[in-house]
Amino acid sequence: MGILFILISLSCCSSAIGQHSHIHFIEKPDSQKISIYIDQALFTEFLYSDTLYKQVLYPVYTASGTEITRGYPARPKANERTDHPHQMGLWFSFGDIDGLDFWNNSNRIPKDKKDHYGIIRFTGIKNINEKENKFTVEANWTNHDGYILLKEKITYAFTGKPHERGIQRTTTLTALKDSIFITENKEGLLGMRLDRNLEADISGIYQNKEGNTGDDVWGKRSAWVVLNGKIKDEKISIALMDHPENPNYPGWSHARGYGLFAINNLGGRCFDKQAEKVQILLKKEDSITFTYQILIKDGSYLSNQEIEAHTEIEKVPAPQKPL
Repeated sequence: MGILFILISLSCCSSAIGQHSHIHFIEKPDSQKISIYIDQALFTEFLYSDTLYKQVLYPVYTASGTEITRGYPARPKANERTDHPHQMGLWFSFGDIDGLDFWNNSNRIPKDKKDHYGIIRFTGIKNINEKENKFTVEANWTNHDGYILLKEKITYAFTGKPHERGIQRTTTLTALKDSIFITENKEGLLGMRLDRNLEADISGIYQNKEGNTGDDVWGKRSAWVVLNGKIKDEKISIALMDHPENPNYPGWSHARGYGLFAINNLGGRCFDKQAEKVQILLKKEDSITFTYQILIKDGSYLSNQEIEAHTEIEKVPAPQKPL
């Protein structure tokens, strides 16, 4: 069986990080998940249950063992919000692929509305390379009846060191039908739903590379955004970083005070009416590739210099149609 997985990387110097940490994957096919351990501590689990509408990393922990993801809907915590059931853990999806919404699909969608939503169906593990702390998995993006629009190939590689964890995720989407339109939409692409304590009304403060903070970050284009907050007086930083080779770099920040932290390279005029229209046509066998990095720090907040030091990440080679 296979896994869909997001990769956390602390820096471009994985060899240096590797001297400090050991990454270990434990496959649990009966539970349809893979557990990822760093130095004997659970970092996250990749969930690919048939009951999910997309694969996720959940839960996600800091190096100190603090959970930073919301519990709902899988394992609700006290006093947390129970909105947006499709926002669980860490995921990658989009709101308009040939008119289908892959972002908002959940078990709350009425049966008579299901035709408007897509499903990301896990298809298997292609390769696991524990030596390099990474693995590659595959999935199909289908309509509700199982018709395949896109084939997805994802490479994730984990690294870690004291007080830091990271994820680098590279995905390539390949068209399996004659033509597929990807149309600008607010809902996308790489998303994370955070613990209640990291929401804006508790402790969380967003900041982007340009220095915008709080609500002013939303809808702005930026190479990176960091969220600083506290859980039980522990300082925690989470940075989402775009890659210079991604389409429409830098992407638009879809960062909300209620705990949604996302970056979207395909938002276009949904975020800024002055932006150029985003619409991508993929013909059969055409591909498009996205790479993102996530950096998590506990005990103190990330400085701009620390984030910048991690932005030069190696991209996994993949064919891509020029846009």
